[in-house]
Amino acid sequence: MSIWVCGEVLVDRIGESNILGGGPANTARAIARLGQEVQFIGGISSDKFGVKAREEFTADSVGLQFVHRSEKPTAIAAVSLDANGLATYKFTTADSATFDFNEDWLPDPSRCKPSALHIGTLATVIQPGAVSLFKWATHVSEFAPIIYDPNVRSDVLSDKSIYVEIFERWSSISTVIKASEDDIAWLYPDESESEVVLRIMELGVQLLVLTRGSRGITAFTHDESTSVEGVAIEVADTVG
Repeated sequence: MSIWVCGEVLVDRIGESNILGGGPANTARAIARLGQEVQFIGGISSDKFGVKAREEFTADSVGLQFVHRSEKPTAIAAVSLDANGLATYKFTTADSATFDFNEDWLPDPSRCKPSALHIGTLATVIQPGAVSLFKWATHVSEFAPIIYDPNVRSDVLSDKSIYVEIFERWSSISTVIKASEDDIAWLYPDESESEVVLRIMELGVQLLVLTRGSRGITAFTHDESTSVEGVAIEVADTVG
């Protein structure tokens, strides 16, 4: 059985460079490079960026059995970097192949039986595809654990109350959540970390992993927590 990774593959436009990105696409490639069988689930355009995406996925041994091929264009993320390499984004997503999710083409988990589904970032937010994805993922959760990475993008959805509603809806069907300190600070600015952790675990999540940048990560279960220190590197930028 393979790991399913569902979400977007798009183009990060940094200056004059066009680099394939998208949190789920990066995750699928990383899993494949670690030697695990993985299938990417998402829309890939027939345009030049889509052709490049298929080439790079194939080079990393990412399975494309469940990819939806589309004549619509690839979504673009215009990236701005500050002096510390911290990225901000301006997305062009409307009517793109990248977010053309529909239950008509999403794979049947009762037949294919994945070992896990990793899902997140913009695909769980951008409508109308996100509605179809949630209904489908709820069905997937009957057969495999859901790993959810919100990867909050307030550039796309600035209404905090709606974002929290979406985050908690997805959390309620997830076994594992990976989020950053920045994610939870933006979603719950008036709550302490311990309060947020308790809130998330009460939704039924079994494992919450918080990334802390240079300070490493902390993993929480209902009964305990453990931390791993970060590894010092020279940061070029925060684009995946």
